[in-house]
Amino acid sequence: MATVPDETALRVGPDADPRGVLSFAMTHSLELADLRFTDVPGTLQHFTVPMSELSEETFTAGVGFDGSSIRGFQEIQESDMLLIPDPQTALVDPVYEVPTLALTCNVMDPVSREPYSRDPRWVAMKAERHLADSGVATVSYWGPEAEFYVFDQVRYDSREQEAFYHIDSEEGIWNSGRDGLTPNLGHRPRFKQGYFPAPPTDTFQDFRSRAVLALAAAGVPVEAHHHEVGTAGQGEIDLRYAPLTRQGDQLQLYKFILKNLARKEGKTATFMPKPIFNDNGSGMHVHQSLWSGDRPLFFDEDGYGRLSSLALSYIGGLLAHAPALLAFCAPTTNSYRRLVPGFEAPVNLVYSQRNRSACVRIPVYSDRPETKRVEFRCPDPSANVYLAFAAMLMAGLDGIERGLDPGEPIDLDLYELPAERAAEIQQTPGTLEEVLGALEEDHAFLLKGDVFTPDLIETYIAYKREVEVEGLRLRPHPYEFFLYYDV
Repeated sequence: MATVPDETALRVGPDADPRGVLSFAMTHSLELADLRFTDVPGTLQHFTVPMSELSEETFTAGVGFDGSSIRGFQEIQESDMLLIPDPQTALVDPVYEVPTLALTCNVMDPVSREPYSRDPRWVAMKAERHLADSGVATVSYWGPEAEFYVFDQVRYDSREQEAFYHIDSEEGIWNSGRDGLTPNLGHRPRFKQGYFPAPPTDTFQDFRSRAVLALAAAGVPVEAHHHEVGTAGQGEIDLRYAPLTRQGDQLQLYKFILKNLARKEGKTATFMPKPIFNDNGSGMHVHQSLWSGDRPLFFDEDGYGRLSSLALSYIGGLLAHAPALLAFCAPTTNSYRRLVPGFEAPVNLVYSQRNRSACVRIPVYSDRPETKRVEFRCPDPSANVYLAFAAMLMAGLDGIERGLDPGEPIDLDLYELPAERAAEIQQTPGTLEEVLGALEEDHAFLLKGDVFTPDLIETYIAYKREVEVEGLRLRPHPYEFFLYYDV
């Protein structure tokens, strides 16, 4: 990986213009530029050009690419699209061995010269603009906690006559009895007991620290990192809060750095929500707050959990639209292997202070007004972060606009409630198919301010149904052979 001693010099300033970016590249002797954007499902895409192909004009004229080859974008008869680099995202890539300028781009239609309606980053930018236009707040801040696993190897395949997956990790508790060519040194976290153990049980301390330093070099502030609950290398790196689009950019960079760092070290990192049966899945709890200038709007000294009435209505919006939100926030069939009771997954559509069994938690670590926020715990890191953040903001704003009441908080362990009481609490839907149906029925709140468009929502639902829901439904499952082969 490329390294530059002065970490503060690895990224342009927040007010950078095209001329400043070109000067920055020259200062660091960068000869290549990597142009990046995100497809509809949420995967980072890129291609690379020599710096000689980049000029000030490129930042307005754009660079062409084939949109028909990108999931969720164009048909082949209308495939020409443009990437417009955002100069304020320029940085020295912290992963590539060849020193390279990295630029996050927006997508533009070359005919209309308008931003592309299915560009996830443009949706995030429109959500921020809609917030400002609403008069409710001037900025929203987002703090995601994207969990992950790091394995030593993974094998999987799905064919007409076979389907399987196999993962392994030196840290996995299943290797505690292994007798192999190398000594077995013990010290492995047991299933669901991996939260916060010190080394030698936590074998990924230095790996996560190297990832944190790479993020810092790329201008991404980190608050903390630690081992997570799962055995076999589950971890978490918490990014410092940032405005919506900026945080979307940072989270894409975080996933990019982590996957590539793992690969460089002969390992493999995944943000798949539930790769291991009977252990905790990987979530992405999302902290969020609204501000007017320098004034936090979610704080009220006398409110429940010191939340303002505006914050409670915001929670009301999250809970009211939760089934539809999950189409963006927990958007894979695998997400619903995680969203089940018993693995710290938040399946109960209620709110509570301090309570991690609720879908919406109100952290109470600090009394300072600027720390007051709400945490939506249902999302997972398979989400397209631009679309998920934008959808959550739109749901919260709808709650504020309509004065939605989130109901009474429940400050109890929701997993241990009596059956009669538990039956009264609405739970999250149990399948991707259900949440896509909920989005189909409940998306008017997303269309306000032209933030989401019907075209994007229809394309998203169609892709998810055809490729993921139907694709899985048609295939025999390996566990079915365990259950039914001898019928």
